[in-house]
Amino acid sequence: MYKPLKTLAAAIAVASLPMSISAAPYSQLIIFGDSLSDSGQFIDQQNPTSPSGVRFTNRTGPGYLAPAPYGQVSTQILADQLGLQALPSTPFRVVGVHPAGTNYAVGGYRTDQIRDSITTTSVTVPPPGDTPPLASRLGYLAEFGSADRNALYYINGGGNNVIQGLMVDFATASTSASGLVQGVAALQQAGARYIVVSDLPDVGNTPLGFITGERANMSAITAVFNQVLDRQLAELGGNILRLNFNGMLAEVYADLEAFGFAANSNTFAQTNTCFTGCELRLPDGTLLVPDVRDPTWGLGGTSPNPDRLIFNDGVHPTTAVHRISGDYMYSVLSAPAEISLLPEMGLASLTSHQQHLQSQWQTQRGNWQETGNWNGFVAGGATRNDFKRGQVVPSADGKGTQLTLGSSYRLDDNWRLGLALGLQRQDLDTDSKSNYEMDSYLLTGFAQYQRDRAWADASLSYGHLDYSDLKRQFALGITQRAEKGDTDGSLLAFSARVGYDLANPGTGWQVSPFISADIAKVDVDGYREDGMRSTALFFGDQERDSQRLGLGVQMKRQLNQQTAWHAELASERELKDDTSHVRTGLNSRPGNSASLPGYTAEKSKLTGSVGITHDLGNQLQVGASYHFRGTDDRQHGLNLSLGWNW
Repeated sequence: MYKPLKTLAAAIAVASLPMSISAAPYSQLIIFGDSLSDSGQFIDQQNPTSPSGVRFTNRTGPGYLAPAPYGQVSTQILADQLGLQALPSTPFRVVGVHPAGTNYAVGGYRTDQIRDSITTTSVTVPPPGDTPPLASRLGYLAEFGSADRNALYYINGGGNNVIQGLMVDFATASTSASGLVQGVAALQQAGARYIVVSDLPDVGNTPLGFITGERANMSAITAVFNQVLDRQLAELGGNILRLNFNGMLAEVYADLEAFGFAANSNTFAQTNTCFTGCELRLPDGTLLVPDVRDPTWGLGGTSPNPDRLIFNDGVHPTTAVHRISGDYMYSVLSAPAEISLLPEMGLASLTSHQQHLQSQWQTQRGNWQETGNWNGFVAGGATRNDFKRGQVVPSADGKGTQLTLGSSYRLDDNWRLGLALGLQRQDLDTDSKSNYEMDSYLLTGFAQYQRDRAWADASLSYGHLDYSDLKRQFALGITQRAEKGDTDGSLLAFSARVGYDLANPGTGWQVSPFISADIAKVDVDGYREDGMRSTALFFGDQERDSQRLGLGVQMKRQLNQQTAWHAELASERELKDDTSHVRTGLNSRPGNSASLPGYTAEKSKLTGSVGITHDLGNQLQVGASYHFRGTDDRQHGLNLSLGWNW
């Protein structure tokens, strides 16, 4: 085999070695709470062999009766979207059921019991008639000693404190809230980094509030509890993200049909009726308030369908609401990951611009303009950027068009200097139908050196990034919602290559192994999405640093006097491959924010290009090239260029 081809084959072998795959940001989802999060701690007495257990929502269709299992609750839906599990922490003793899981939430738990499930012991109290009794388990920290620092922790609670009459004024609300806060503090002290705390949905705005006549009192104490919980968590500090379920549910009530629910009518209101039954009895079974089951959509009604109703029973939502709630949580948790792609769009714009320049330099290697003369070039092309789906980072496809204008001046036999301007428009679409647009304006100064077989290229680039139209879109149950904003950014980059031509003069070949170093810094300004809806977020400033080292080979072959082809293959190693973090919070919860994980850069990338050039005479040259980079995340580009000397 000809020596240059052997060199190329060796480079391909090195560059094709297996590349590392980044780990997911969340190792597991660990849940503490009450019935709103309980994924099946209790045996389903009407279907005792079912491994799913009782969940506090409706059974699945079409009949919505036992032995059909219960539908999923919001924490299970969130776990599915994250690719994690939310199995009950203390599975009942039935042969063949799941192993113990990470969901410590138990129906009926008060805030002090939720705290104990974190710190001391979590005991599942069985409902009457359960045999054998349900298992008990040590609290999370009592069992494991420390918190998994890469886990996502979710905490809700407080509803049972209201229902059981334990919260009646500010003092008792403060005591109830402190139970959750003490649990959060214990997790923080044990090393937990990512903690999400739910607010308490309005207990009064439920069928239970209606049938007891205590709606106003329950709503008032719920509001006090949430205020106290906010204050205590703010005093605690740390990386805690607060949600706004009350705001989200208010938006659902304001547009019921859009979310698939039946509109309120003269015969019923969504907050006064339910699907399976919402009657009120004394402990001895005496009926105090008749069943207010919906006559149309309720079980036994003319067209039973829980998806048309908010409540399954007196206080627990239907699976339709749980789907909205799960989607809501995921939309907030995945948003920083989507927004962490904005700096990657800037880097993609830079690398595409640099590839235009490198292709131009390679075609002119050893064939510069005369000393004291100028060379000009214009190149245009299109790029495609593909980001592979991760745990919280969505799959995304980007398209870009670009134009590069440049000129160089040859100082002497060994040096030439130049400037180039790059203009690019990028459009990034995610699999959740989000769309992010960016215009970039790049200015690059470059210097080149050649002497005998040795050569070197170096460039310094500065760019302005205009993110003029950022539309984050996501599901909320059956409906789609979008939040919009805009921001700006900048980049600064240095790139250098040093190579040596191995081919002998007169063979028509150039074969140059080279080493490369690239340093880039992309800054994206923080911004707020428009409005104060429960899903509108703000994001902090982002700084993306990239430091890459590369090893590759360039080849050029003169086919005839006018035409030549060129190719390049290299392997790059990213030294700054830590998972990025973006600070985020809800516009509707001012003063609260958390830093959450986002995009993780690939540690190793394969890059390459191939092209052809043709001299037209009269100092004109035309060219075309294709380039690619990446393994899991990929960038492809096609370029056309025109160069001339004067």
